[in-house]
Amino acid sequence: MKNLKERYIDDIQEVIVIDNLSTDRSEEISKQFGAKFVTIKNFSYGGSANFAAKQTKFPIVVMFSAHSYPVSHDFFKLIKKKFHEKPNLAGVRCLHSPNDYKNFINKVPAKIDPNKSGLIFSGSAFSRQVWEKYPFREDVATFEDKEWTKRVLKAGYDIDFVASIFCYQIKRNKKQLFFRFKNDVVGNYQLWHTDVGFISSSKGFIMSILRLLKSFFVDFWYIIKRYTFLIKFIFNKPDKF
Repeated sequence: MKNLKERYIDDIQEVIVIDNLSTDRSEEISKQFGAKFVTIKNFSYGGSANFAAKQTKFPIVVMFSAHSYPVSHDFFKLIKKKFHEKPNLAGVRCLHSPNDYKNFINKVPAKIDPNKSGLIFSGSAFSRQVWEKYPFREDVATFEDKEWTKRVLKAGYDIDFVASIFCYQIKRNKKQLFFRFKNDVVGNYQLWHTDVGFISSSKGFIMSILRLLKSFFVDFWYIIKRYTFLIKFIFNKPDKF
């Protein structure tokens, strides 16, 4: 919030925080920085995106996950410029990962790779006018942004990269990783038709066990090496500068 208000105050018309019945200081902090704070009770990824878009009347909607924030100084300027240059644009994908840069530099369009060149809600922008015709689906487990990408491309609109850089900063615990895993399995099946069978599941289980054992022995080996080095260092310290 501090980043948005201090670095980009001249580039944005409003800031809206979508809350899911949090019990922290989200509302207090949001209002401290002059943001509109609204709560959604029954959360879904597509539902929260639709709920957010309904809160604003401006033609370009920029979406951030709670763990993402803009970095480049011209972040919003480049988005606005891209939409003005391409009237048929439904949305733009900003840059944050090696996959983004790879497809951006190699000019891989969303029509070829809707997954890695399409919309990503941790840092993207979309046309409110297009959204009014094609709202996000609320019945998909995840990848609601990719599903929307495929749908609007099929309808004749464009989705493009924009050289606006943001940071994606998150650390998930085991429970959160498992929650994400479940959604990804369902989403991959729904959108990319990636099926799951007994053989592939068993193979994945066995490989995970093997990687776990390998990781344990490698870590244990380097624990011993570090300890051995420290003991040697104690008895053979170099001269201080």
